[in-house]
Amino acid sequence: MPELRLRGGEFDGFTLHYVSEGSGVPVLLLHGLGGFAGVWRHTLPALGRHATAIALDLPGFGLSSKPPGPYPLAFFARAIEHFRRALGFDRLALVGHSMGGAVAAAYTLAYPSRVECLALVGGVVPGFDYRVSWIYRALAAPGLGELIGGLMWPGLLRAALTRCFARPDAEEVDFLVRTGYPIRVSPEGRAAFLSTLRSVRADFIADADRYRKGLASLPLPVLLIHGRQDRIVPPAHPETVAAHLPKGELRLLQGCGHFPQIEWRDAVNEWLTDFVMSWTRSRPRS
Repeated sequence: MPELRLRGGEFDGFTLHYVSEGSGVPVLLLHGLGGFAGVWRHTLPALGRHATAIALDLPGFGLSSKPPGPYPLAFFARAIEHFRRALGFDRLALVGHSMGGAVAAAYTLAYPSRVECLALVGGVVPGFDYRVSWIYRALAAPGLGELIGGLMWPGLLRAALTRCFARPDAEEVDFLVRTGYPIRVSPEGRAAFLSTLRSVRADFIADADRYRKGLASLPLPVLLIHGRQDRIVPPAHPETVAAHLPKGELRLLQGCGHFPQIEWRDAVNEWLTDFVMSWTRSRPRS
């Protein structure tokens, strides 16, 4: 897994881990809260046949640096911009899963000239109706979150991930638990997870109007792919988002939960490839 060490500014010395396949148009894949690059392991080879597909461990997650401090969406957006510059890409096609969708939206609003197109897979977006589940509200509470996080064990994580699937696949759940659990329970990983959960609250509440207005004026095409049986981000959320986007297209999958890129990998891979390649080929170059 490649490692990129950033230089200069607030991210000086940070390491960002990522997985990359293919060549051509860069497509950056962003995981959700508590996730890591491995959630895209079925997407990378498919996109890599047509583009440079990159699955990134965001700061605070996976094998990337986990600095102390707040983790608002703007922090992740700035880290992605440093990552883009370091790799020398002019523009990126962005694909975000779950909270990675919020990160992708934040980056797009902050650096619109650097985004080719945007795809949200089971994504959640600030500025539109979304109620966080009781467990996340409990984790966001100071002290209580540390207590609950300290009680995390593989069985609990397995149960939580199983709930994310409409038709749980034991092999897929085992991979996510086996790969993600050691990081989630490390002191740095647990602190980064809780800090992110608490920091992005302001994005979804105090900054909701700014996100809604900004995304409503977004000239770029946005593809939303969502499971009809998603218990984490109910399908009413992407329906509302798509209705407010001038170039939003929503595709709903029956018998699919919160991980469309795993549960319906063939369809999602085909949709993402067609979407990214059709737009990047047609966009005028400066």
